[in-house]
Amino acid sequence: MDLIINGETRAVTADPTANLLDVLRGELGLTGPRFGCGAGQCGSCSVLVDGQDVAACLVEVGNLAGKAIVTVEGLGTPDAPHPLQTAFLELQAGQCGYCLSGILVGAKGLLDRNPNPTRKEVAQALAWHLCRCGVHNRVMDAVLLAAKRMNAETAR
Repeated sequence: MDLIINGETRAVTADPTANLLDVLRGELGLTGPRFGCGAGQCGSCSVLVDGQDVAACLVEVGNLAGKAIVTVEGLGTPDAPHPLQTAFLELQAGQCGYCLSGILVGAKGLLDRNPNPTRKEVAQALAWHLCRCGVHNRVMDAVLLAAKRMNAETAR
């Protein structure tokens, strides 16, 4: 079966009932999404599926034909990082970093739907993403900074 991942069609041989996280990490070598709880409650494995922030550990790949899947690897490159990645680095919005790939894609999904969110909307969108290090305030600051910069760039 073919999956559309980070804008590229990728052929996968996995059983259709395999979860997306296992296919991304094991078959495709995309290790940005991480295994956390395995129950869809921590956000470490978060990816965007047609713009929606979902737990890859719970989604069967057989249900994803024709849907656009975005992992943290699809956000930017070292030479051209996504504004979220730049803001997160600038504000040091991470400590151990385990949760950040899921938070980044969740934040991207939010900004794609709502380019000018309030702090409360950022908090609500990312509420299911757990960070044991407690960097939530810096995460929200970084998302709002990225939104501000992206809006300024769009206005030009």
